[in-house]
Amino acid sequence: MQEGKIIKVSGPLVMAENMSDASIQDMCLVGDLGVIGEIIEMRGDVASIQVYEETSGIGPGEAVRTTGEALSVELAPGILSQMFDGIQRPLDTFMEITKSNFLARGVQLPALDHEKKWLFEPVKAVGESVSAGDIIGTVQETAIILHKIMIPNGVKGTIKEIYSGEYTIDEPICVLETEEGDKVLTMLQKWPVRRSRPIKEKLNPDAPMITGQRVIDTFFPVTKGGAAAVPGPFGAGKTVVQHQIAKWADVDLVVYVGCGERGNEMTDVLNEFPELIDPKTGESLMERTVLIANTSNMPVAAREASIYTGITIAEYFRDMGYSVAIMADSTSRWAEALREMSGRLEEMPGDEGYPAYLGSRLAEYYERAGRVIALGSDHREGSITAISAVSPSGGDISEPVTQNTLRVVKVFWGLDSLLAQKRHFPSIDWLQSYSLYSAEVGKYMDQALQADWSEMVTEGMRILQEEAQLNEIVRLVGVDSLSDKDRLTLEVAKSIREDYLQQNAFDEVDTFTSREKQFKMLDMILTFQKEGQRALELGSYLHEIMDGTVQLRDRIARSKYIPESELEKLDSYLLSIRQTMQEIIAEGGMSHD
Repeated sequence: MQEGKIIKVSGPLVMAENMSDASIQDMCLVGDLGVIGEIIEMRGDVASIQVYEETSGIGPGEAVRTTGEALSVELAPGILSQMFDGIQRPLDTFMEITKSNFLARGVQLPALDHEKKWLFEPVKAVGESVSAGDIIGTVQETAIILHKIMIPNGVKGTIKEIYSGEYTIDEPICVLETEEGDKVLTMLQKWPVRRSRPIKEKLNPDAPMITGQRVIDTFFPVTKGGAAAVPGPFGAGKTVVQHQIAKWADVDLVVYVGCGERGNEMTDVLNEFPELIDPKTGESLMERTVLIANTSNMPVAAREASIYTGITIAEYFRDMGYSVAIMADSTSRWAEALREMSGRLEEMPGDEGYPAYLGSRLAEYYERAGRVIALGSDHREGSITAISAVSPSGGDISEPVTQNTLRVVKVFWGLDSLLAQKRHFPSIDWLQSYSLYSAEVGKYMDQALQADWSEMVTEGMRILQEEAQLNEIVRLVGVDSLSDKDRLTLEVAKSIREDYLQQNAFDEVDTFTSREKQFKMLDMILTFQKEGQRALELGSYLHEIMDGTVQLRDRIARSKYIPESELEKLDSYLLSIRQTMQEIIAEGGMSHD
């Protein structure tokens, strides 16, 4: 441990001399209060330290002590259903110790509970050979998640002793005979957050992550192991989109990082998640969630660490073979923290004052998402899906954070303030957004549903794009100038927009739509379009079709509120569309001959 002396304090940046033996990424205890910091630059014997707590009152001459360790997280049973700050300090415990609702400075406390005993059940026996990533036992951490205890990275040997029973995360559970001698293993592992955890192989992500949000699952799907960005102006609904995915996505675990956003948004998550019931297990959603809160009123520098803390925890559960979704809300605030530190370091500014390395840091983060085969002798597949909100100032997506994000993610859900003003939610702009996973997901869904799902999606998007072109004509010369066929297209497009894409996150039934229900709903709208076009070709008039299908169209509009348990109703609606159109053709179309 080396001791230096503070020579300059500039907001969250502290400079200290006599630090020649320290190295970059070392953690330090800064000043008489001992606030936590991390060395981010070395010039000679002067270290620049990014401090993760408030620095007011700290002055030159005070001591700085290095710990010799990088910023690391504790990985062991006890992570789930917790709420941490950006550097993995448990906020509930913090409050109990400090008796304050605010973060007190210089408080050192362990990330996890080292006193609690967990029931460890071994799955390996004495004499078995094991290597890094192998599972030696399990702990039922919550009702939903079985925590798998793995051999740490870089360790291999033969099991000499293995115990079963109740232990704390620091107590020995296994003794390995290795080439270097006996090694005692506990349930606790530490991992530096800025280094990605090793894997055996990275796979191509092809299975969709079903979110229950129709506009996403149908037109702009994301795969398990994919990366998506949700840029949008203030009030367009970024946070609600992320909350919806966190609640309903078919993943095993969710890591939610509130990075520089308003505190009341984290309060919503804290209030809602424990009450929400996981549809798969019937348990509280909080049982499979880890929250990392670094809201806008918390120290700026800790924002920079928070998304690394989040993704490291996600990688740990991915290595157990789980599919994990990590939400970062929002990476713009994280980039602002980078910009602030970069400015104080007097680095050469890049675009709009952001540091020149903004793009590479973002890429580094998203690169840690993916579908992988984990280390270990058994074949374990896990995935991390990264979904990040981006808050471009003034909603201008040509700014650096959005542009650098779009270079590395494959799904873009562009939120439109005009749609939000019209109360169309989720306000994802179907003409601007895209997903580069559509082809793989289309193939997967065709097989899963045993139907031509990808063709239906293409047809639905074609109708929406045609509507945009027809609206241009309508603005110029009025709707009367359009043919019956084009006017029918406008009606169908309106139905896709209002009855299918628009979804109420706060309605009990409409908040989530299974893929079977999505298929049936879209099939109804497209069947109406196909049968309507056929009726027009056989001589019916548009007003006959519209007058004769008032009830049908009302049923289509209400189908989003039909519970998942009554989906057979949608089949009967589909049948009645075909029958009604046949009657209209028989009455009107043939009588014109």
